[in-house]
Amino acid sequence: MSLVDWLKGGAEAGRREKLEAAVIAALRTVFDPEIPVNIYDLGLIYELDVASDGNVAISMTLTAPGCPVAQTFPGVVADAVRAVEGVKEVDVELVWEPPWSRERMSEAARLQLGLL
Repeated sequence: MSLVDWLKGGAEAGRREKLEAAVIAALRTVFDPEIPVNIYDLGLIYELDVASDGNVAISMTLTAPGCPVAQTFPGVVADAVRAVEGVKEVDVELVWEPPWSRERMSEAARLQLGLL
């Protein structure tokens, strides 16, 4: 690998990391409709793949399979991520395995809900 290729690869990785940080910030603006915590800190995002070309793939769940927003919430999440500068395509997949549990929440979320 030439020095130029190595530098291009580093720049691409840097762009991807910045885009991923912006996507996570956008996810933190989306709140669960029943729990006053954002979906990222709540642990509803199971997988986040941000490509340097701007394509984003998200696997997420909800706190309960019978959640009344199950049909519409992935679209809300996709819209929030699509609003990030540099994002081109967004694919949100709703998954139920493994089931969500409180252990998936960040320490900040637990603190916010008085669970610490």
